[in-house]
Amino acid sequence: MSVFPKISLRPEVENYLKEGFVNKEIVSAFGKEEAERKFETLLKHLSHPPSFTTVRVNTHLASVQHVKNLLLDELQKQLNGLSIPILEHPDLQDVLLIPVIGPRKNIKKQQCEAIVGAQCGNAVLRGAHVYAPGIVSASKFMKAGDVISVYSDIKGKCKKGAKEFDGTKVFLGNGISKLSRKEIFNGLPELKGMGIRMTEPVYLSPSFDNVLPRYLFLQNLPSAVVTHVLNPQPGEKILDLCAAPGGKTTHIAALMHDQGEVIALDKIFNKVEKIQQNASLLGLNSIRAFCFDGTKAVKLDMVDTEEEPPFLPETFDRILLDAPCSGMGQRPNMACTWSLKEVTSYQPLQRKLFTVAVQLLKPGGVLVYSTCTITLAENEEQVAWALTKFPCLQLQPQEPQIGGEGMRGAGLSCEQLKQLQRFDPSAVPLPDTDVDSLRETRREDMLRLANKDSIGFFIAKFVKCKST
Repeated sequence: MSVFPKISLRPEVENYLKEGFVNKEIVSAFGKEEAERKFETLLKHLSHPPSFTTVRVNTHLASVQHVKNLLLDELQKQLNGLSIPILEHPDLQDVLLIPVIGPRKNIKKQQCEAIVGAQCGNAVLRGAHVYAPGIVSASKFMKAGDVISVYSDIKGKCKKGAKEFDGTKVFLGNGISKLSRKEIFNGLPELKGMGIRMTEPVYLSPSFDNVLPRYLFLQNLPSAVVTHVLNPQPGEKILDLCAAPGGKTTHIAALMHDQGEVIALDKIFNKVEKIQQNASLLGLNSIRAFCFDGTKAVKLDMVDTEEEPPFLPETFDRILLDAPCSGMGQRPNMACTWSLKEVTSYQPLQRKLFTVAVQLLKPGGVLVYSTCTITLAENEEQVAWALTKFPCLQLQPQEPQIGGEGMRGAGLSCEQLKQLQRFDPSAVPLPDTDVDSLRETRREDMLRLANKDSIGFFIAKFVKCKST
């Protein structure tokens, strides 16, 4: 059920996306009316959260069953005894799924209000509490301990410290203020602690702030699928070319039983520090993270001096290129203020990184390309380009195959489209989930919903047949 408006985009961005989703190939196959209906459905679904929270178990330190039991205890505490099931994913043995309750429609709105930024609002819809830096405005009489209604300023129009706001805002639920208005906006160095503890969110999800941090990694379902598609093996040398914040890097190391070598690159220093922190927290020793620009990761002089970037060609058994992208598949996302130039700026960078990955991959090696966006240009068009540019590459079937096939429009054959995975947020209707309906829903139906109602995501898998 749709309770929020569709994602707010600049008109030129919406038109650009529509051209991709209502292209000649799609119209020829399904008709213009159906293509346009599906596109509008997609825009509505992007503003809503997925229907399941996905966590990956760090199997390097604990069994899935042990962590599941600990998590059941945690949910009982957080949700005041509400009985919410935790499902083990049948095709991803290290993944647990927790249903999201909502949308809850009978929450009484309070006179006292707080406005939060759009990014903060998106996090609230996925189970987070509100931290002080995310609060943009608050009613002039707000005190610590007050029950207040929380709204998202989806268009970024509210002025910091305002006492009221009449612009476009979306109700996220009620919470208890931990701070007074005066404490939040007193002009002193910015507060960093919790500002509002959400007690009645429109979408009820568990908070994972510091919950079992050594055993769990909060991850979207397709992000966990990617590493299983890569299928890293113990003893291999593997490159994660754009690795921050390290979710997939640590997953690679865990699937290898921490045996082998995982090289993680990112060009932003504090992001590399985050990768190192995550590796240490999860007890993984096979990861080496470097602050380095992935587009320059190939060594040109052919002298192998150090085991650090840049690297000699044909060094790695498997490479993951989880490419920088427009991020248009993220959910929930009620508003994107990017210009068309920003949204379309990623394709050249992705091709530079892809070219580096092909050079660094051994013959017989596997390259997995992924994005968290929905655009044709960053997904299927990149596959078509790669197959033409690099005759040494062959597209491969994926295991597990959980997403749908690729989207028409880039000139790929039906067989090639079936070898891709596109996770399409419009694939199923938005659910209306409450505790009673959960009790009546079969496990198979819940798993099907979890697989379909995810963020927008794309995966392609290639094998390199000969030297470049």
